[in-house]
Amino acid sequence: MAVFAGKILRDSDFKRDVVEKVVQRCLLVFGKEVSESFVSCIQCGMCTGSCPSGGRTILNTRQIVLSLNLETVYRYFDRSELWYCTTCYTCQERCPRKVRITDLMRAVRNIAVENGYMSKEHRAVIRYLYETGHSVPIREDVKELRAKLGLPEVPPTTHQYGKALEEVRKLMEELNYAQYGEEG
Repeated sequence: MAVFAGKILRDSDFKRDVVEKVVQRCLLVFGKEVSESFVSCIQCGMCTGSCPSGGRTILNTRQIVLSLNLETVYRYFDRSELWYCTTCYTCQERCPRKVRITDLMRAVRNIAVENGYMSKEHRAVIRYLYETGHSVPIREDVKELRAKLGLPEVPPTTHQYGKALEEVRKLMEELNYAQYGEEG
């Protein structure tokens, strides 16, 4: 037995429910072509060989796609390697079967996050986004370089416009997204 999205499920139901959530997320965000593309995978390894993160992890894109077909993708929710994908789309562009790997990976991550799994680094990015309106901080050396180039130290973004930051925060709160920036 397992608990998933607040429901107690038999293991077989749990597996199908996770895959169904990934498929439905892809359908909602990317359309039918993406949501069903993983069944076309022939496990050729082109995606893994193309992946810039592939040398850093034993978990690879091919395994993620296979785990969707085997209904075992939930096993990767708590693995840090799930977050190594840089969403560069190289795997997707090179796939001979046109499997939408990057988009599927994003959907798997979304479902993992909704169930309480997210890397501490991604939590830090969300926290910074909520605090400043940016996912990457503007370092002092960048401010100095901007000044040398005759630019304002900070770009005309939420750093300069408090009202815009308020809107970012409001949107994050309405989408219940700000909670993911909390320590977990």
